[in-house]
Amino acid sequence: MSHRAQLLADDPIWLILLKVVFIFLFALLVAMISVWGERRIIGRMQNRPGPNRVGPFGLLQPIADALKLPFKEEIIPVTADKPVYRLAPVIALFPTFLAFAVIPFGGEVSIFGERTVLQLVDLPVGVLVVLACSSIGVYGVVLAGWASGTPYPLLGGLRSAAQVISYEIAMGLSIVGVVLQSHSLALGDIVDSQHGLWYAVALLPSFVIYAISMVGETNRAPFDLPEAESELVAGFHTEYSSMKFVIFYIAEYINMIIVSAVGTTLFLGGYMAPWPLSLIGDNVLNRGWWPMLWFIGKILLLIFVFIWLRGTLPRFRYDQFMKMGWKFLVPMNLLWIMVLAVISAWGDLGTGGRLISIGFGVVVLVGVAMMMPDRRITDPGRVPMAGSGFPVPPIDLQIPSKPRRTRQGRSRASRRQTVSAASSKEVEDGSA
Repeated sequence: MSHRAQLLADDPIWLILLKVVFIFLFALLVAMISVWGERRIIGRMQNRPGPNRVGPFGLLQPIADALKLPFKEEIIPVTADKPVYRLAPVIALFPTFLAFAVIPFGGEVSIFGERTVLQLVDLPVGVLVVLACSSIGVYGVVLAGWASGTPYPLLGGLRSAAQVISYEIAMGLSIVGVVLQSHSLALGDIVDSQHGLWYAVALLPSFVIYAISMVGETNRAPFDLPEAESELVAGFHTEYSSMKFVIFYIAEYINMIIVSAVGTTLFLGGYMAPWPLSLIGDNVLNRGWWPMLWFIGKILLLIFVFIWLRGTLPRFRYDQFMKMGWKFLVPMNLLWIMVLAVISAWGDLGTGGRLISIGFGVVVLVGVAMMMPDRRITDPGRVPMAGSGFPVPPIDLQIPSKPRRTRQGRSRASRRQTVSAASSKEVEDGSA
């Protein structure tokens, strides 16, 4: 048993309860700060003030919203499956709090004279626990869409299921690279293995793929297709109001905090100080309560990236979004894992084994190049299909050579032909 696990195993019951209360309050507080920050930052990007009426700089606006929304009228559709309708928000929210149990917030500290680690539990499969919790949360979204009994929430729930499945695979594969390098699934061990170089630098492709996947996993813009107001009114929570809507709203922001905390732990050194500060005073800023400050700062930085993307990028089309997940992120992840495996085994191979590895890599690259679609247009008169290989009706591709005649225009033309025929007949009769 590691030293971290030994300290956590010796925690008294009051200290465990204190950590549980801290996790609950931390998640709610950071979610409120994120709501306020998002409204202020996007307002700044769009040249408007944002919330500025309640408290200085609108700081009390989240509290005002939290007091207002529970008192709003709750409307339940007649067609709703009421037990599932009421249970769905709870299923969406509960796994988000559960995932915080394995996140390391800091190193070893003393709380009221008791030596412990700023973590609730250090499981040997902590990474798998986080992935399982993020997968369970989608059940709440799917059940909310189905139990509402109306079409638009159902479509939003089905979209969310397809989206989470697609990007959960890419996210899981991006974590494989970290596991290969750290040789552990425990989040505490992964943080300790980044003392020399953060995995965001050493495993840059994995970090980029994880960053894209975490935006798609949380249904945030530009990947907010389950909530696309231009298509589905509000998506899976269209029929929810009052406190049930608030639960879905909080669950979305806590999901952002979870994926940001996991990304910080896996790729940004966890609770360790950034590189210039880590050299100060014999690494004194990586001891005591300082690591918790660095950890929270990194989480807020990633949440700012979420907000930045929402304020700058337009929403993806659904086929583009699914294509990027299945045809780009997953194959690139698999190829990158293969490269990491070869690099890890490179030192154990002899000259013949290295030559075989190089030949295998060349074959893989040639195979990938052969699978790439041919984008050339052989017929210069042919217009390429809209999007990337998705056919559209031919009427949208061809410009008519002459304007179409309406029914009124055709009737006028037929009258003109009748008049001209009658006049020509009169002329023939007069000449006779």
